Amino acid sequence: MPSQRVEFVGSQGDSLAGRLDTPDVRPHAWAVFAHCFTCSKDSKAAAYVARSLTEAGFGVLRFDFTGLGGSGGDFANTHFSSNVADLVAAADWLRAEHGVPALLIGHSLGGAAVLAAAGQVEDCKAVVTLGAPCDPAHVTHQLGDALAVIESEGEASVQLAGRSFRLKRSFVEDLADQPQSERIRSLGRPLLVLHAPDDATVNVDNARRIFETARHPKSFVALDGADHLLNRAEDARFAASVIAAWARRYVEAAEPPAAPPGAEPKRSAAADDGVVLVSERGTGRFTQTVAAGHHQFLMDEPAAVGGDDEGPAPYEMLNAALGACTAMTLRMYAERKEWPLESVRVALVHDKVHASDCADCETGNRRLDRIVRVVELTGALSDDQRTRLMAIADRCPVHQTLRGEVEILTRAGVL
Repeated sequence: MPSQRVEFVGSQGDSLAGRLDTPDVRPHAWAVFAHCFTCSKDSKAAAYVARSLTEAGFGVLRFDFTGLGGSGGDFANTHFSSNVADLVAAADWLRAEHGVPALLIGHSLGGAAVLAAAGQVEDCKAVVTLGAPCDPAHVTHQLGDALAVIESEGEASVQLAGRSFRLKRSFVEDLADQPQSERIRSLGRPLLVLHAPDDATVNVDNARRIFETARHPKSFVALDGADHLLNRAEDARFAASVIAAWARRYVEAAEPPAAPPGAEPKRSAAADDGVVLVSERGTGRFTQTVAAGHHQFLMDEPAAVGGDDEGPAPYEMLNAALGACTAMTLRMYAERKEWPLESVRVALVHDKVHASDCADCETGNRRLDRIVRVVELTGALSDDQRTRLMAIADRCPVHQTLRGEVEILTRAGVL
């Protein structure tokens, strides 16, 4: 499923970095996701929830607030009100470029932000909070001794999630000046509250207060066993499945924006025959979505090297291509000869070796790539037939490509 980087102008005039996750078909509805305090659009919760929602047919825009992640601006000059304004700007961009922002979803302080922003997004149909505080000022509990320094000296450096942030007195004052209870009471939209009962960062009592303050229709779902940041993929995916099932009851099918007169619809490169389109999935460091014709699958790196192990690694796919091509070539040859080949299995291992260790190599003393391929042939084949098939294995097209000179041309472009 496509995931693309986008940019739009935020409330303070800076460029905000976003990521648009979309399903393969026209989205059932569009959603905007607001991340937690000092987090980013690429946090595990944001990425997994967005990905799971796209698998359920929703389009999702997640973005970095001013001064965070890939967005421009100075975080020290932001506050809760500017976050709310950034969220409204994100909804405006989504509406203009793709469709109605029917669903607003917020995690932690982002949840408080969507409750505050909903009244300014008139076409929002429903609101969802994940581990959200009832009062935005709850975030001051994370400031510790720095809060007194901010109040006395006007600003201070604060350590949050292992990173240093500069906060000013205006940030604290803005948090204290939010009429959040009235906003929740007058929300006027269906509300889904999700919260982990054992949340050690934002106590579940916050969810109770939000739920009791809001008017119907409203729903509450406990995220049993989850932590505040939804670090486990299964917790984020469960939350997303609940959101998708609940939201379908309230949001209408999204309509794409009208194309300018005479404009041709943009065609994805993946729709062209022979084109393989690889795009970042938006979860983890390395996970990629691969579209080959109408087929889609994931590629990744193993956890041992920092990946999420969501799919085979690049060299594993290279081995798979050679192995599959080998088996297909042998099958075609045996059928043409009408030989009794029942099955073919191919095992491959890629490694790098010193050329001096390779008896058949005519290179200097350097490291080179070596693939060991073991072919198992099953069937009532004669010795001559087996010998011939093993020779044919070296003639499969992928084998010939790997052994030949390959020219790779790299160009910049828009896909």
